[in-house]
Amino acid sequence: MNHIKKIIFALLLAVALNACSDDQDENQASQPADVLYNKARDAFAEKKYKDAIEAFDEVDRQHPYSEWAPRAQIMAAYAYYESEKYDDAILALDRFVKLHPGHESAAYSYYLTALCYYEQISDVGRDQGMTEQALQALSDVIKRFPDSDYARDARLKLDLVNDHLAGKEMMVGRYYLNRDEYLSAANRFKLVIDKYQTTSHVPEALHRLVETYLKLGVREEAKRYAAVLGHNYPGSVWYRYSYSLLEGKDLTEKPKNGLLGNIF
Repeated sequence: MNHIKKIIFALLLAVALNACSDDQDENQASQPADVLYNKARDAFAEKKYKDAIEAFDEVDRQHPYSEWAPRAQIMAAYAYYESEKYDDAILALDRFVKLHPGHESAAYSYYLTALCYYEQISDVGRDQGMTEQALQALSDVIKRFPDSDYARDARLKLDLVNDHLAGKEMMVGRYYLNRDEYLSAANRFKLVIDKYQTTSHVPEALHRLVETYLKLGVREEAKRYAAVLGHNYPGSVWYRYSYSLLEGKDLTEKPKNGLLGNIF
């Protein structure tokens, strides 16, 4: 009999605890969306990003059809970005765009996605997969929202991304040139001229082609690239060096890598 009483007591206790839990959840869920959102925003302002993300998610969970839900979603993504959790931010932004393609914050969501990739760009000595993704994402912002402030900033960043990718090709080209693999080197330098013609690396790429074709013994081709270099960048140190090479001379002070760093 005592055993049965204990079982009944345990069951009653469990029911009571569940009721308390339900009451707490109901009380929490009964908070207005704007109140929950402001609590999340306060946590964000204090740079408590983990707490802010949880609080913004709570707005979305409790009031999924309210006007505050999209705001909370985009702010949660921004909190991920600020805490440098870029992969989580990209996932959150992708979800936002799929749920709210016509929302007023759509342009910002695409821009923030591009920034997530842009912030992860590595130096030219490493794989440039992330740089390529930044290029695509920035181009997407410009294509979708050409007249927005985000597009204007994306264009500036796109120039830097292209310059970065051109720098990678130049580094590889110099590597081949230094190993006397002249055709492979020439292909890299031509790629810079054809694909990244507005970047700061073009004068050096033209000069390197002069140097490469002279080493190959194709003097006329070297002269052709030197003429292009002289026509477009007459005051460039790279043109002076190319001219010196064609004259069979060697400058005491050779032009440096990029804007003047070590050659090779």
